[in-house]
Amino acid sequence: MSIIDQAVLSNKEFTKNYDPKLGARPTPKIVVVTCMDPRLSDLPGILGLSHADIDVIRTGGPAVTEDVIAELIFSTRILKTTEIMLLNHTDCGFTTFTDAGLNKELSASTKDASPAPMRFFAYEDPEQNTLEQIRMVRSHPWIAKDIPVRGFIFDVHTGLLTEVTLPETMAKSSHSTADARF
Repeated sequence: MSIIDQAVLSNKEFTKNYDPKLGARPTPKIVVVTCMDPRLSDLPGILGLSHADIDVIRTGGPAVTEDVIAELIFSTRILKTTEIMLLNHTDCGFTTFTDAGLNKELSASTKDASPAPMRFFAYEDPEQNTLEQIRMVRSHPWIAKDIPVRGFIFDVHTGLLTEVTLPETMAKSSHSTADARF
């Protein structure tokens, strides 16, 4: 049996105890942009928040793309989330290659270069990536200026979150740049 077939079969069991109240329109409090890495799947456990309080946007890297910006705008303007958390992590697979290198490898292995150059959003340094993400989100005119935008790196070996703060806001910020446990 394939994994998808097993998932569909398991869903039939899931429905036996499903609470129809969960079908109500969501009212999350925070939107979290994080990586598609399965080590970040337990966001309620990592952050100490309930599933219902977290609007989750998952993407590789986690890249803050135009689509992610659109989702952040929807989350803050339509769902009325009041904070934006950008959650990167250590040992991310997107730090193990370059866009150019992966394009070359895929073009050669498939013998089809027509999709290249494709943007994969590879990066080298999680802290630098987080700073760039904060700047990108903060600079969009449709993201309200009173919405906090904060970035963190989750250490996959310890479970600890470390906040990454823009140098130009460190002096103004009332938030600690020290490690934070949630």
